[in-house]
Amino acid sequence: MQVINEATRSKRLTRSEKLSRRLTVQDIKQVFFTDEKIFYLSPPINSQNNRVWSAGKKRDIRAKRLLVQRAKFSKHVMVSAEVSYAGKGRLHFVDEKVKINAEYYTTDLLPKLIEDCESLLPQYIFQQDGAPAHTARQTQEWLSLNCPDFINKDEWPPNSPDLNPLDFHVWSAMLHKYQEYHPKPTTKEELKMVLNEIWDSLPQEPIQKAVLSFRKQLQLCIQSNGGHIEHRLP
Repeated sequence: MQVINEATRSKRLTRSEKLSRRLTVQDIKQVFFTDEKIFYLSPPINSQNNRVWSAGKKRDIRAKRLLVQRAKFSKHVMVSAEVSYAGKGRLHFVDEKVKINAEYYTTDLLPKLIEDCESLLPQYIFQQDGAPAHTARQTQEWLSLNCPDFINKDEWPPNSPDLNPLDFHVWSAMLHKYQEYHPKPTTKEELKMVLNEIWDSLPQEPIQKAVLSFRKQLQLCIQSNGGHIEHRLP
């Protein structure tokens, strides 16, 4: 889980309270939640999920059950995307070896994200997290000029992937589908094609449920005094 110190806890609490007062259920249906995510050709494996308990020697146990292999430096791509109650935007791939700073974000990614928003909803509320490229003055000014409404840098709770439907639902759903996908891609271009295929196949109903749960997530954060909420989820 994300690290939450006392200063972060305080900001999560006060900002969750403000967002809870600001956003009605109807407002939330107009929010486009955005995020960036890295996907690997060889996704990380949690070896703790598979254990072998043996009272004696392991000579009779198949090696496949004992050994887990994965690439140490797997090739990867970074994507930027958005979801809302009204639908998904496109999956946008960040240029290779590019650092997402305010200049790249406002000239390359943001125009594409806003175009997706406008194609689905004439009136919308744009959300982004507290990454440096998002909170930069250049970005905030760009959004003020090009976006009808947005959650500004002093409104979104810090260190809060547990509040973003992309983080607590969509990315894990994509990773689950990718782990089941066969045959696996072997190049970055193939990986992009597979990710686009998986993205397009994601059903909208679970995304809608995740979006509508945003107010509940905020209330859980408030009840936890700005602390972790994962242990409170059903």
